[in-house]
Amino acid sequence: MEQLLWPEGAPYAMGDADEDRPAIFPYLLEGKGNPAVIVCPGGGYGMRAAHEAEPVALWLNSIGISAFVLRYRVAPYRYPCALLDAQRAIRTVRHEADRFGIDPGRVGILGFSAGGHLASTAGTRFDAGRPEADDPVERQSGRPDLTILCYPVITMRDPFTHAGSRLNLLGPEPEDDRIALLSSEDQVAADTPPVFLWHTSDDAAVPVENSLMFAAALRKRGVPFDLHVYAHGRHGLGLAEDDPHVGGWTDACASWLKLNGF
Repeated sequence: MEQLLWPEGAPYAMGDADEDRPAIFPYLLEGKGNPAVIVCPGGGYGMRAAHEAEPVALWLNSIGISAFVLRYRVAPYRYPCALLDAQRAIRTVRHEADRFGIDPGRVGILGFSAGGHLASTAGTRFDAGRPEADDPVERQSGRPDLTILCYPVITMRDPFTHAGSRLNLLGPEPEDDRIALLSSEDQVAADTPPVFLWHTSDDAAVPVENSLMFAAALRKRGVPFDLHVYAHGRHGLGLAEDDPHVGGWTDACASWLKLNGF
């Protein structure tokens, strides 16, 4: 059952259809104090791919993690709408931790492709919440405790950006400062949460340089990360269950999550 992130209407909403109403879809485990991961499907900021949504939430459930699939806003919505949606999702899960049976100190975010860009943005541009806010949700921290990025779009700069994602997010002629702000490799800081990254070296849609540049930025700032680059595989593999080699990413990620207390 979906939970609207802003029941009274989202900031910058252009209507009241489902696509104007960002929401989370909970996939909850029994019990209390479970770790949780918010899932951001890919789709070039123009749609949200179904195979990167519920199947991923069910996989997380299978390794002992509650999940929330995020319906974030896509084109014609542009920046900052999707980022506001992701930040609000993190705050909402923390605010409602008791009801969801969640440990508010173990809330991660996972994204594929453009959803990976969204997750990397949420993982590099966060705040601790506003204690003075009238809305109690806004008092919660927006910092994810860890970030999982699957063949992510990271940079908005040529030649390695994904042109469709940049067009949908920033429009046809984005200003240089906006490109820099939304190039996650430039936004890493010492308090960026730990990151798990995977990509294929011959990804023809989102070049592997996106993950390599982000890993280099994490290393420079002393942020712990796992980086897995697989030799071959098309873009958009999701769980990659039909690829015996690339499909190993889920086991590697499960091990990393355990290492990080999830």
